[in-house]
Amino acid sequence: MNDRKREPGKGVGERLRILSSAHLATGPHAELSELEFGLIIAHNAFSRWVVRCMAAAGEAELAITDVLVLHHVHHRQRGKKLADICFTLNYEDTHVINYSLKKLAGMGLVRGEKIGKEVFYATTNEGAALIERFRDIRGRCLLPSIEGELADDASLSDVARRLRMLSGLYDQAARAASSL
Repeated sequence: MNDRKREPGKGVGERLRILSSAHLATGPHAELSELEFGLIIAHNAFSRWVVRCMAAAGEAELAITDVLVLHHVHHRQRGKKLADICFTLNYEDTHVINYSLKKLAGMGLVRGEKIGKEVFYATTNEGAALIERFRDIRGRCLLPSIEGELADDASLSDVARRLRMLSGLYDQAARAASSL
């Protein structure tokens, strides 16, 4: 007789679930722990990719937040306010984004223009050129690897939609937890 306790996801005939926190993978919606581990490793892989792609594009001094801010500031080539950048990228701490904007401005990649009481940020020519080099490297290194299910644009859109739904659930849970 086997006295060893079975781990979640390792029952007879069940597939092995890849988890980082088996203690969270019991009870209702146990598969959420599997998804959360997927989010953790996807986030870290994506962050590593973005930073290394930017380094290959010619700017090795940017952290993941800096790269995301630079891309968003360049988005549709319209000036962006600090609050709007934080809101769109879902950053709660404006100081983190403000620090990134100052860093990018100091490097000559973005510039701020005061209009009324607000400062609107836009990419400089140097920032736009860096983003174009990033785009080229992304096209050469990442896009050729997209195949199978990932090559289905509708599937990718569905995953993106589901991730946005999950972010809403986690934001609501964070609000609930902060009121305990």
